[in-house]
Amino acid sequence: MVKRPHLINFGSVGTSEIGFLSVAQEYDKIPFQIKRVYWTYYTPQKVIRGGHANIAKELVLIAVAGSINVQIETLNGNISDFKLDDPTIGLYIPKLCWHLMEYSHNAVQLVIASNDYSEADYIRNYNEFKIYNNL
Repeated sequence: MVKRPHLINFGSVGTSEIGFLSVAQEYDKIPFQIKRVYWTYYTPQKVIRGGHANIAKELVLIAVAGSINVQIETLNGNISDFKLDDPTIGLYIPKLCWHLMEYSHNAVQLVIASNDYSEADYIRNYNEFKIYNNL
């Protein structure tokens, strides 16, 4: 079964009087075992981040503040655009998807990953990504 990028609704509990809580648990809303969690912040608004694909790592991105525009390209050439601007919504990115991210000035991005960091897991050259399917 080929996994595809898709949005995940985490929902929330709470009220405007006391605040809200959303929960992400592995194998519930997160479709993999969580190995690493990290976040990005203070990214200048015009900067494009990402520009890579992961060979083995799956990701879920959440804009816990601000907004993030994400473009994902799969190996078969399908391109999808997503706007994350709600902390109850995450974006699942399967392995072998090229992705680019652009942030609002106040964006804070939470990333949930299936693997620990390994530079060997990254395809950072777009042309190498395009021919990866033929290797």
